[in-house]
Amino acid sequence: FGTLKARAVIRDVARVLDLPYSEADSMAKLIPLGIKVDLSSALKMEPELKKISKKSERHKQLIDASLKLEGLNRHASTHAAGIVIGRDELTHYVPLYRDPKTGSISTQYTMDYLEDCGLVKMDFLGLKTLTLIENTLKLLKNRGIECDLHKIPRNDPATFKMLGQGRSTCIFQFESQGMQEVLRRVKPESIQDLIALNALYRPGPMEFIDQFIDCKRGKKPIQYPLPELKPILEETYGVIVYQEQVMEIARQVAGFTLGQADILRDAMGKKKPEVMATQKIRFLEGASARGYTQATAYKIFDLLIPFAGYGFNKSHAAAYSVLAYQTAYLKANYTEEFMAANLTNEINSTDKLSEYIAETREMGINILPPDINLSEKDFAVKDKQIIYGLKGIKNVGTAAVDEIVEERKRGGEYNGFVQFLERVDLKVINRKVIETLILCGVFDRFEVNRATLFHNLDKTLERVNQIKETKKYGQATLFDNLQGESIPGFKFEEIEEWPSLELLNFEKQNLGFYFSGHPLDKYRAIIRKHVTLDLSRIGEASTERLYTLIGIFKDLKIITTKTGRQMAFGVLENFKGSVELVIFSDIFEKTKALLVNDRILGVYGKIDRSRGEPKLRVEKITEVAQMKELKPRSVHVRFAGNLEDEENLLRLREFMIEKPGNCTVYFHLNGDENQKEIVIKACPQITLSGADEVLEQVRNYSQVEEVWSE
Repeated sequence: FGTLKARAVIRDVARVLDLPYSEADSMAKLIPLGIKVDLSSALKMEPELKKISKKSERHKQLIDASLKLEGLNRHASTHAAGIVIGRDELTHYVPLYRDPKTGSISTQYTMDYLEDCGLVKMDFLGLKTLTLIENTLKLLKNRGIECDLHKIPRNDPATFKMLGQGRSTCIFQFESQGMQEVLRRVKPESIQDLIALNALYRPGPMEFIDQFIDCKRGKKPIQYPLPELKPILEETYGVIVYQEQVMEIARQVAGFTLGQADILRDAMGKKKPEVMATQKIRFLEGASARGYTQATAYKIFDLLIPFAGYGFNKSHAAAYSVLAYQTAYLKANYTEEFMAANLTNEINSTDKLSEYIAETREMGINILPPDINLSEKDFAVKDKQIIYGLKGIKNVGTAAVDEIVEERKRGGEYNGFVQFLERVDLKVINRKVIETLILCGVFDRFEVNRATLFHNLDKTLERVNQIKETKKYGQATLFDNLQGESIPGFKFEEIEEWPSLELLNFEKQNLGFYFSGHPLDKYRAIIRKHVTLDLSRIGEASTERLYTLIGIFKDLKIITTKTGRQMAFGVLENFKGSVELVIFSDIFEKTKALLVNDRILGVYGKIDRSRGEPKLRVEKITEVAQMKELKPRSVHVRFAGNLEDEENLLRLREFMIEKPGNCTVYFHLNGDENQKEIVIKACPQITLSGADEVLEQVRNYSQVEEVWSE
């Protein structure tokens, strides 16, 4: 069942009380996002929400009712991947429901009761990783390489070297920024290490990652709760990681059968107090019978409870990690084919496709633009270069792509633009499709500029249709056997090519991103000097810090506030992504002349998370030419997680002493639940250069989460 969560309950109750939707929506957005955030905690965390609740009797009624209703079931929903299997017809076990719109049949009981009714419940998940692997193998086959993933070496040096460097983008289950950092610290050497990391990198067991790493590297001795548990915990360096380990410990200490151990694991994991009480008695009795003291039995039972709650199923982690290893092997050994298959996988996701194209180029792999004679339906590989797939062009469609590729297979390469139009079915490849292909540069090989082709399109289509009509009725012409541009006396009216920015914008409209270049290309050096916010990692940005951005301004929206003044919203986009700008009245009135769509601007501001997705609250806007390179006065180092690795901290201190500069150093430490971030100023003997290369070297230390200068 879908439940009334904090934001939803505010909106639903406001609707019943006839409060305006805009007001309810703004109230709902004041509630911070997070799994554990309920309305009660939101009222304590957000003073503005508490203030609104006292605005009127109706607002008080809204909050009071919402507090009572929060958490109740709101509507029934269907588990799309959950499949129920029975020995006989399901109506013998449970009532069923047929959706009148889709005809799909589901059980009227929730999953919690189905197994008790004698049914088997399975989740069947579709993984696009399997498609990725299949497409990579097809591309290799085109190159004459047969790769059997069941026979690849399990200890491939290139694969583990790549993973140990944290280069795991596009690797199943291992591509997040956090996991990349963990890989750099762990430096996995076997699939067993990958299985353990897959299970550990989840809420709960994450806190044991440092212990796992330290014991693996020999920095801390491996400790076992009991010596006889060594065979069970040895592969995970003394850390309980898997549910199967919990079951094995119950067998070893209390003499449980596998069936009894599974009941114990299930009760602990699902926190069933009645079952737990019974199981605890059996565990203590079993341990006593095997010669353990009551104190030891209590200690082991209490140790198992938290691990059973968030321990991961090893067989699941193993299956996923084998897939992860296979994708990593393909990336490390057949990089071009692997990345081409990834691009095909994301061909309908503009954001992901753009990200993967940037990643591919950073790896030194050239991506050729869409080409009428080279491009296949999907991304392909030729001479270690990736060729853009025709299906990645918007508004072209599968039928048009099939027509282009199949006609090329039948009659060979296209010799010119006019000949292309003569050969293909113009009912399938209509005028809109041809326009799109021109704007994307698909016909650039014919050495007629895009503006000229576009300008002459109507005239060309008219002549080609005349010739096709003539041939349809069997009227031969003197020119039937000519190759190439076969229309007699036909010439293009040549016009000057569009400006480069216009060409790039056409590419963006039809591909979803800039391909052959970027409007910011000539500003790369300035961006390296000035920009302090990585938009691809905006979720990790601090709300306390003033950031500098350079980008293309878009989507200006002006509104009038309650005070009668104007403020604005917009979007700033650069190589790494985009962010919504919030421009309050004082700033807007000073800079509105600069806020023109597609203008390149410098923006200074702070991150605002108070209303959903992070936004940039603008404090200053300027033209890029007027931005002055300020010499940094301070360097800030934010540490991530555990700081117990004293050896690593000492190495960082030595590095800082060796790179003296004019910047004061500040260390940022995470506080506890009741305390904000702690900032400590380094001793006067430690100063640092603010140069980019120095900051990059500091960033490479494993305990460092973020580095910046101000």
